[in-house]
Amino acid sequence: MGREIRWGVVGTGWVARDYVGPAIAESRNGGLVGACDLDAAALAAFLPEHEMTRTDNLDELLVLDLDAVYVATPNHAHLGPVVAAARAGVPVLCEKPMARTLAEAEALAEAVRHSGTTYATAFDQRFHPAHGALRQLVADGALGTVTAVRIRYACWTGPDWSPDANPHDNWRADPGRAGGGAFIDLAPHGLDLTQTLLDEPLVDVAALFQHRVHDYAVDDGAALVARTASGALLNLSVAYNCPDAFPRRELEVIGTRARALALNTMGQTPGGTLTLTDATTGEERPVEFDAEASPFRLQVEAFADAVLSGEPFGWTLEGDLHTMRLLDAATRGPSAHVAPLADTVGEPESHV
Repeated sequence: MGREIRWGVVGTGWVARDYVGPAIAESRNGGLVGACDLDAAALAAFLPEHEMTRTDNLDELLVLDLDAVYVATPNHAHLGPVVAAARAGVPVLCEKPMARTLAEAEALAEAVRHSGTTYATAFDQRFHPAHGALRQLVADGALGTVTAVRIRYACWTGPDWSPDANPHDNWRADPGRAGGGAFIDLAPHGLDLTQTLLDEPLVDVAALFQHRVHDYAVDDGAALVARTASGALLNLSVAYNCPDAFPRRELEVIGTRARALALNTMGQTPGGTLTLTDATTGEERPVEFDAEASPFRLQVEAFADAVLSGEPFGWTLEGDLHTMRLLDAATRGPSAHVAPLADTVGEPESHV
């Protein structure tokens, strides 16, 4: 076996505990050596069976001769750890959204550019095997000319929502820490996934916001429309006010030759279904993919491969920043045009 990436994790809440940590521990090319969190209970509950350095001091984590850091803190706490890791020369994979605000994302990007280290936003949806299969179908022309992408991505997230048995402080409903509600939490997935599947940027965007069910200061639903540079349309619906018993994770890509429909593939877990419907005959057939592979594991393995090889990661900093610009533009008016950013010198061609 070749060299393995030495990972550190910053922020050991639910996503890190249930998905990121196990993904790294089970990856073929990496292992956990340290974790950092200000919450002693969360830190102790993070893969307790694994021996690693556990600290509430980021500087103590960054001196562990790390090869990569996964930042899984709440949105308002992305900037500090990413900047610190970049200055230490440690590659960073950071939870989405890139930051709480566009200004923070710009500052984060500038620090990464200055350091020259590898950075990626952790859009795990890119790595779901069903989405990989769908992306290949689009690239092969199996759908013909893609005219529209339709996404419904929703859940029930009340003021006291908790992934654990006992309710706790829900930072996702706090505008100061989250930067918004359902929109900033869920819409980045749809924007990034659409650009990934079609291999072109979205450039025109508009959104409406909903404060309908939950009594908190952030939105509990949003509807977004967008258009790619070549004219394909995106219709994206996100919600924190959709009961979990309802169908709520649907991805549809419509083309002139066929329609692809992915059900229950958006989310943290593997599985779901993908079907292709012929535009002429109406015949529907299943599309095979690996229904057992974890999107989180595939993501950390791909990032580790890039770090180990010195080759570019498949998505760029500028592409991730473009998605933040789309989110920002959608909040500022009824419609906006966001020209894709040119890649910086030395970076690979953007996929988004």
